[in-house]
Amino acid sequence: MNEKELMDQEEIYSKVLRAGRRTYFFDVRSTKAGDYYLTVTESKKFTHDDGSFHYKKHKIYLYKEDFASFKELLNEMMGYIVYEKGEEVISDRHQKDFKKEGREEIVQPANIESFTDVSFDDI
Repeated sequence: MNEKELMDQEEIYSKVLRAGRRTYFFDVRSTKAGDYYLTVTESKKFTHDDGSFHYKKHKIYLYKEDFASFKELLNEMMGYIVYEKGEEVISDRHQKDFKKEGREEIVQPANIESFTDVSFDDI
């Protein structure tokens, strides 16, 4: 069995989070002994001047015995960033990669006069 087949066999459940130039992959995998663990992979796209691109990937492995401590520290750190600072701060450099949930961009048509006003009585 090659490495690709082995990786496909171990994957149990997956979710993807797309966040601008970054994509996060959350994968539940199985060890040879049948225990489950979590991998979180950050994949970031980099484009070269000639139009070609490559991805840089970083991966962490999280095992069941570490879930409670990891979750506690993650919640604490997120709480510090989001709540204790009192405001949401995103640098100009990262602003283009950020899209706030629940907030849709409204795009105005180029020529708004070209639309016809139609009421339901006309239909």
